Amino acid sequence: MAIEEPNFKILVEDSGLEIRSYDEYFVAETAVDGSFDTASRKGFRLVAGYIFGENKNSIGQSEKIQMTAPVTVKPDKEGWVLHFVMPSNYDMTKLPVPNNRSIVLKKVEAHLAAVIIFSGFTTEAKIQNKTEELKVWLEKQNFKIVGPQQIARYNDPFTLPWLRRNEIIFKVTAGN
Repeated sequence: MAIEEPNFKILVEDSGLEIRSYDEYFVAETAVDGSFDTASRKGFRLVAGYIFGENKNSIGQSEKIQMTAPVTVKPDKEGWVLHFVMPSNYDMTKLPVPNNRSIVLKKVEAHLAAVIIFSGFTTEAKIQNKTEELKVWLEKQNFKIVGPQQIARYNDPFTLPWLRRNEIIFKVTAGN
């Protein structure tokens, strides 16, 4: 079964490196602390609770929300922010209100993003290596990074490592 992802167009493609133009989308996110792995687990549980029904819709009932991909983690001032992209049939007026105050619903505006795709585990060493590879490529492509690094994972933890799809993503702008 296909899992919905945010809508984007590939503008530049080069051996696992891409510049994408994303349409706007909505996310449910939470801020967490700890190491990358600890924050990923803690944040996943919190946001998963929201999509599995720890919420109230417009008629006061809990509502399950379909799982989408990717699950994204990015560094923040105090630690990490983890978000799930909401299915495209939702907007801010249709999303149920989270029961947990640590879950925040946000609109992500249309934007350009630079992406490097890789498989395997998202270890800190691999994240660092792939991030540097993406930055070097971006300099050659004449794009400027304008947002924090995001680590995006598309598969459940039971997927074999060599079949996993992971990405490092930066919001970018064209030009100097």
